Amino acid sequence: MAQRKLGRTADQRKALLRNQVTNLLWYGRIETTEARAKEVRRVAERLITLAVNEYDKTVEVTKESHNDKGQLVTLNVVNDAPSKLHARRMIMSYLYELKDVQKAGEDKADWKERTKGVKYPVVEKLFREYGPKFRARNEEKKCAGGYTRIYKLGPRRGDAAEMCIIEIL
Repeated sequence: MAQRKLGRTADQRKALLRNQVTNLLWYGRIETTEARAKEVRRVAERLITLAVNEYDKTVEVTKESHNDKGQLVTLNVVNDAPSKLHARRMIMSYLYELKDVQKAGEDKADWKERTKGVKYPVVEKLFREYGPKFRARNEEKKCAGGYTRIYKLGPRRGDAAEMCIIEIL
């Protein structure tokens, strides 16, 4: 599969794209050069498509275990279906892990409560926010893809590289 080399070695290029895709999915928009934005779009659209196709596939499982007193306890647990787990692991293998930060005016206890069950916030954002949003959009418009938009800003001062903003719709 052909791709732009972006004037970097393979490991630098892969790290740059992983970083920019992670930031695009987390913040919703980034400013970069046109060539980089076109490469980021390719990767981001694939990851969003994975989330759109798999976000609602869960399985309810009944687990039995013994508690401290030796009593048998049954729990109903909602787990990811195998296909969703595979998609989650593929996304996690590509994206960098970002920590959720405290919002302005939020104390530490509220922040801990909000982020208590979330281990990988970027992946959770993909499955909980982008997946349902774009599935509804795809069904409404009867199409798939086109989750990002690129705005050209003009040449950068210094080296005249074409700058642009890439954002998630």
